[in-house]
Amino acid sequence: MRSMRAGSSQEPEDRTTRARIRDEALKLFTEKGPDRVPVRQIAAAAGVSPGLVVHHFGSKEGLREEVDRHVVAVFERMLKEVADGGPVGSLAQAVAAGLPGDSPVPGYLSRMLTTDGDAGQDLFRRLLDLSRRTLAEMAREGTAATGRDPDVRAAFLLVNDLAVFLLRRRIEEALGVDPLSPPGLERWGHEVLAVYGGGLRAADPADGEEEAR
Repeated sequence: MRSMRAGSSQEPEDRTTRARIRDEALKLFTEKGPDRVPVRQIAAAAGVSPGLVVHHFGSKEGLREEVDRHVVAVFERMLKEVADGGPVGSLAQAVAAGLPGDSPVPGYLSRMLTTDGDAGQDLFRRLLDLSRRTLAEMAREGTAATGRDPDVRAAFLLVNDLAVFLLRRRIEEALGVDPLSPPGLERWGHEVLAVYGGGLRAADPADGEEEAR
């Protein structure tokens, strides 16, 4: 799916105590999994008391739900600009361009989507809903078609985008380059644009440019 340059998930105005707790929870949940991180560890990482964590979020489950919403919001901003037609060729490029290199967001997404349980199922449903809305908006603007089965097309596009995050390390081992690094993104984005623009039978876009000269 076409994508864009997205803003950082840690904008200056987002550095409130509540956001700091959320961001530390995001890091710890990504590293260890939500079930293995007690509230007191999150509180220590954020430099607050466990009571303040409960005050802001009600419980660890409430905090986890807030982290989920935050991650979905990050992708929602990116998917919205996908529909607007930004300069980056894929969602993977957008994430790499818009998030710090050490951002836990891709890792959290991968962990949640590959772990059994309601949290991962709910997160995927929400992302799929975003993909449906993005595809519908692109169709209204004439930049995409919804196809014979819009639900399947939206799921197909989403899965293609998510695969880069879920299989990031395996891709790096196979290709010898991290697909979310600058050189990896250049290679990945080039092929994404070629396939999405003309299908698997499409010639290399650069070849077409040379022939037109």
